[in-house]
Amino acid sequence: MSHSPSLVPQISTDRDVYLVLDDFGRRLGRAWCETAEEDANRETLLRHLAEGQYLHPTRIVAFNTAEGWSRDATAEIADELRRRFVELEETDPSLLEFLERAARH
Repeated sequence: MSHSPSLVPQISTDRDVYLVLDDFGRRLGRAWCETAEEDANRETLLRHLAEGQYLHPTRIVAFNTAEGWSRDATAEIADELRRRFVELEETDPSLLEFLERAARH
């Protein structure tokens, strides 16, 4: 008898999830970016920001539904990127703009 693949996600639900609010300009406005479940973690987010994968990131929200919390993680992520900034040889303009906006708030 063959086995059907599991419908249960392989990723633990007890983990921190990070989402980015991106600004697509006056005409399109702001939207929460689609993110694959396995890419909604802190390290991937930091890498994507450093690579310039967001147009104009304006806010980052972190949450953990298993633990029942959520928070604005914008300043925390910006601070971590600033600490790692020395490691980045070429920096995408969208990252520099994000760091400047986060510093003002």
